[in-house]
Amino acid sequence: MRRIRLGMVGGGEGSFIGAVHRIAARMDNQFELLAGALSSDGRRAGSSAAALGIMADRSYASFEDMARTEAARDDGIEAVAIVTPNHLHAAPAIAFLNAGIHVICDKPLAATMAQAKAMKAASDESKAQFFLTHNYTGYPLIRQAREMVASGALGSLRVAQVEYAQDWLAEPVEATGNKQASWRTDPARAGAGAIGDIGTHAFNLLGFVSSDRVASLAADIQSFVDGRQVDDNAQIMLRFQSGARGSIWASQVAVGAENRLHLRLYGDKASLDWSHDNPNEMIFARLGEPRQILTRGGAGLGDGADRWTRVPPGHPEGYLEGFANLYQDIASVLMGKAGYSELPSIEAGMDGMWFITACQDSARRDAAWVLRDSDAS
Repeated sequence: MRRIRLGMVGGGEGSFIGAVHRIAARMDNQFELLAGALSSDGRRAGSSAAALGIMADRSYASFEDMARTEAARDDGIEAVAIVTPNHLHAAPAIAFLNAGIHVICDKPLAATMAQAKAMKAASDESKAQFFLTHNYTGYPLIRQAREMVASGALGSLRVAQVEYAQDWLAEPVEATGNKQASWRTDPARAGAGAIGDIGTHAFNLLGFVSSDRVASLAADIQSFVDGRQVDDNAQIMLRFQSGARGSIWASQVAVGAENRLHLRLYGDKASLDWSHDNPNEMIFARLGEPRQILTRGGAGLGDGADRWTRVPPGHPEGYLEGFANLYQDIASVLMGKAGYSELPSIEAGMDGMWFITACQDSARRDAAWVLRDSDAS
């Protein structure tokens, strides 16, 4: 079976998300990692490449050199995964798009709206495709939920809520040398705190499952940890174009919450309730009837969640498998096969950037409502 030739920017020794992307890309054996600019530090880039089996002549000191050289090779990479901190997404993405190489970029799209707009312009002009890894859209029951909402199973949407709570920044761990905390709490590198890191996941998840678009929001955001320069907690009210109402709570100072992502949708006929704590089950409740527990790959779901289920029901699937579903679908698209049509794209990235910018604008004005067509867009 032919595998897609893949490169990576960032993701060297000590990178969490780089390893996740590599595992996801390998799971269905549809990608082969052949090249990388794995670190801005030449020594670390070389040692990281050697550890991953990348040949020395395809380990690059810069992404510019990598894009130029790989585009000129007959056996050059076809796609690149960008797994750098947020402020380093734009430049490599633009370089590879300009070189005609497909881009798989970690979220959020960028650190600033200006960077995001430059990426969008490059994507619009390129023959290459752009994919954004909002990995929770790869979960089988999340895709099942989207289909159920679209089929009218819930009726008219009334209320949509997402909570995404963590506790790993409940203390000033950025001052201890923690690499992940260091850049994620630096406004120059991250652009935003909780709203960018996990809030964009929550916002994307609401839009993905509901197929509804947020028309305006009002955000109350805080930095609870003394001296922290980005937000670590946010409570956001949403108004949807359909007339539905919603809310997002995104917090990285919620003591006791490891990675608590929780989605609830309420229509006039039924509701759905899904939690990342147990992503293999979802509660479906029709008005006036007993609640049902739907299981990933279980009875009664037709070909919905079963299409993306890797092992039989009762055997848990989770984060890595959901991520791998994205890579599997990306491979199908790049190989010209029938694939999932709702993959997160540059448009999803721009939507997330509007969310971040609108939250920051709203908070500066004491949680004032920000319209979609306002300056924040």
